[in-house]
Amino acid sequence: MDMNPNDQEDVIIDDHDDPVTPAAAPRAPRSLPQMMRRIPVTLTLEVGSARISLQELMSIGPSSVVPLDTLAGEPLVIRVNGAPIGRAEVVVAGEQYGLKVIDLDGLDLDAIAP
Repeated sequence: MDMNPNDQEDVIIDDHDDPVTPAAAPRAPRSLPQMMRRIPVTLTLEVGSARISLQELMSIGPSSVVPLDTLAGEPLVIRVNGAPIGRAEVVVAGEQYGLKVIDLDGLDLDAIAP
């Protein structure tokens, strides 16, 4: 997901009609110093990984399938600048993919705020 640092508002997709997933307890708003609010970070959703040999890598082609270490339907890892912070699932948001946060374990912005 490409986040433009020049956007005036953050867009959050929230599906209130999902009867299966209970609503998470609301978190207290986080307060960051004004100068830190515009620092860009890279948010990624990790599908999985595979450990293969160089020989196997050399034989990969357009129709190759490489099994990953994540089971189908299992929550995916959310990473910020490479550090895991929680889990999510992929959703369709209009014409783009998005992520629906399941839980946040490693996101502690309060620790860096004064």
